Amino acid sequence: MTPRRVLIVQPYIPQYRVPFFQRLAGDLHDHGVLLTVAHGRPTGSQARRGDIGALPGAVPLPQHAFRLGGRTMLWRRLGDLAHHCDAVVLEQALHNLEAYPLLASARLRGGPAVCLWGHGRTYGDRPTAAERALKDALTRRADWFFAYTDAGARHVVRGGLPAERVTVVRNSVDTASIAAALARITPGQVLAFRARYGLTAGRTALFLGGLDAPKRIPFLIAAAELTARRLPGFRLLVAGDGAHRGLVEQAAARPGSPVIRLGPVTDAEGKALLGAAGDVLLMPGAVGLAAVDSLALSTPMITTPCAAHGPEFDYLQHDRNALIVPGGEAEFADEVVSLLADPGRLSALRRAAREDARHYSGEVMSARFTGGLLRLIGTGN
Repeated sequence: MTPRRVLIVQPYIPQYRVPFFQRLAGDLHDHGVLLTVAHGRPTGSQARRGDIGALPGAVPLPQHAFRLGGRTMLWRRLGDLAHHCDAVVLEQALHNLEAYPLLASARLRGGPAVCLWGHGRTYGDRPTAAERALKDALTRRADWFFAYTDAGARHVVRGGLPAERVTVVRNSVDTASIAAALARITPGQVLAFRARYGLTAGRTALFLGGLDAPKRIPFLIAAAELTARRLPGFRLLVAGDGAHRGLVEQAAARPGSPVIRLGPVTDAEGKALLGAAGDVLLMPGAVGLAAVDSLALSTPMITTPCAAHGPEFDYLQHDRNALIVPGGEAEFADEVVSLLADPGRLSALRRAAREDARHYSGEVMSARFTGGLLRLIGTGN
């Protein structure tokens, strides 16, 4: 019997996606389905994050980028890849031009089923009415939609895509590896790490993510400095890279600064050590998959309601597993000081984060993605 084949096309493969694709390939293989992942190259702020991952067997695609109406448009040449598949899964994004001809012919007999995978609605940017209409129209042409979250699924259903053709995948990272790495951390490792960076237990915050404009790095630094003035021994460990790396370097170089720049930390062991040594995770800007890291590490996040958050912000609940603080740097710093001074409240947030982390994992995401694909191509129950 000829195996079914699925093609997933990605802008590029970040390190955090590698375990997911490996797990998805295994889950699909168990049902007689072969997975191919094809990808382009990161551009703009994505390229500056330095998080390209290596996925064995992935197919690099020729890519052409050009500017149109103030937007970077990308064309990735798929060649014959899509024609030899039962289904092709594309990113839901207007700038990915390879999606247009595939979606335009999605209903043609004999071609592959065309799926979209994405947020559902636009997060971060403020699209024009025309852009929203075009995105909704393209989404309605898809044979299936894989939504990051429940909110994204509700949006595409309101836009006209039948609910029975939508799967919520619960976008996540490889939390199993993080949990396993946390279990291996010893008290001695934590003590050595704290000694290396001059950290005080109960007065250490983390930042994990890209160092770029949506993350509000100037706000982060200002809030950390205000916190340190009120809480002697407070330190902020900044793990990441990006266009605003220089701002972090300048802050870390100032005498008496609470800011410590670590560089990118993307592996489970590195994240686990940060989580074991730190007390809270500060993210005043856009919250994306850092929400999953926060839950998996049982390190409560302190964030704001006004930033251009991604869909994963929905995983956070104020005063349950996170704190969502309105206002500016001073109000943010006040909440950091207040939480670190209240071990009981901090412990309660940690417990809730640990409980909620069960709902978001690579295993859950792969199982949901696999279930949707099997229903689409007719091999599931």
